[in-house]
Amino acid sequence: MFIKARSMRTAVLSLILLIALLILILGMLRWGKQHVRKSIEMGVIGRNVSNITIVDVYDNVGFDPKFRIGFGFGCVVKLGNNTILFDTGGDSQTLLENLKVAGIKVEDINIVVLSHIHGDHTGGLLGFLEKNPNVKVFIPKSFPQSFKEEIVSKGAEVIEVSEQTKIVEGVYSTGELGTLIKEQSLILDSTKGLVVITGCAHPGILNIVRRAKDLFNKEVYLVMGGFHYPPTTVAKELKKLGVKKVAPSHCTGEEAMKALEEEYQEDFIRSGVGKVIEV
Repeated sequence: MFIKARSMRTAVLSLILLIALLILILGMLRWGKQHVRKSIEMGVIGRNVSNITIVDVYDNVGFDPKFRIGFGFGCVVKLGNNTILFDTGGDSQTLLENLKVAGIKVEDINIVVLSHIHGDHTGGLLGFLEKNPNVKVFIPKSFPQSFKEEIVSKGAEVIEVSEQTKIVEGVYSTGELGTLIKEQSLILDSTKGLVVITGCAHPGILNIVRRAKDLFNKEVYLVMGGFHYPPTTVAKELKKLGVKKVAPSHCTGEEAMKALEEEYQEDFIRSGVGKVIEV
């Protein structure tokens, strides 16, 4: 009986040690959860905002010759007390130089939002964080763990986005869209209507616009960014969706750009690196 009881105690102790080991391993896998927050649900839509300034600071489409051209996309959104960098282009040197030319101080940027994992949208991030780590970085949840760890190692806070998310008052993420390539787009709830900013629009530019309209039940004032080489019919389709103005660049393509300009006429905004849009 004594031997049997001792064996039972040994088995129980082994089980407790195994559970403790599993808890320790799970804790390590969470790698500093204090630095990474899950995206908050959008909840109640807040008030819309005015006096928004959007500056294209990284693009392979030229506009202002004072700015350096690089393959990729990145823009700065200034509203209220917030300065948001949406995508970081393909390299930090070009990004930082263009921010300087635009008169935007790196340290004034308090939020970074990355649309998707491709290097022409994320390549400038780590170099940017070396200059200013005091930011919250909103990234799709599907980003590789190693990429998240790199951001945290620079001292920034990672916020994972899966569903639609309120970033600050008047600024929202569509949440992750698409299948093979997960991507989030930015929605600004302006007094003139919704402003949709896309990185590459891999999920489809029309799908992204529909998503924005469904979330807010409002009309779209402006769509800008990369439209990912859509067919020329995209111009009429965007018009059918009620989009008032377009400012395509980056990966939109010449044929689609021409069709959009013909369809939108004075509501077509020629964009590219250095372009400033006031809403």
